[in-house]
Amino acid sequence: MGQDALRTDITHTFATGKGRAYVFIAVDHCSGELIGTHASSSASRWEALEPIRQGAAKHFGAVTENVAAGLILRHDNGSNYLADEFRDEIEFLGIESSPAFVRQPEGNGVAERVIRTLKEQLLWVRYFPTIEALRKGLAEFADLYNASWLRERHGHKTPNQIRAEQKALASEAATEFSLAA
Repeated sequence: MGQDALRTDITHTFATGKGRAYVFIAVDHCSGELIGTHASSSASRWEALEPIRQGAAKHFGAVTENVAAGLILRHDNGSNYLADEFRDEIEFLGIESSPAFVRQPEGNGVAERVIRTLKEQLLWVRYFPTIEALRKGLAEFADLYNASWLRERHGHKTPNQIRAEQKALASEAATEFSLAA
């Protein structure tokens, strides 16, 4: 994941037949890639962990101890993100917690901007009969977003293009050094 930084946040929606649903996201700070999305009828610390676990599984192949060592996770000061269980789990994954300053939402601006886009492009315009349908819609949105949303600061490239370039650079850097025989 780019620049070793993740952002996570939560919002809620009434776009389901079951009343209020909570939507959680995890975003790569550098590429803007949505690495995980989740919806639930509760906003618990366990539900808040799901997009982080999705990102670990997607980019590191597993959800195991220290698999994401060196990553920093920026989040707000919500009770689900400050709970011991949430912090213990991200520590288990090797991720360092980095809470934003209190009453300073711009400290988690990357995630806040993705939440705004998610609301404008999906949550405020579609109805989902169930939480499961909302989860499926979120996954489809994330795939479309990662494949087509243009990031100005990266020369109008999509998050998928940025990720591919990052991987190419990493593998190129790894092969530049000759090993002693």
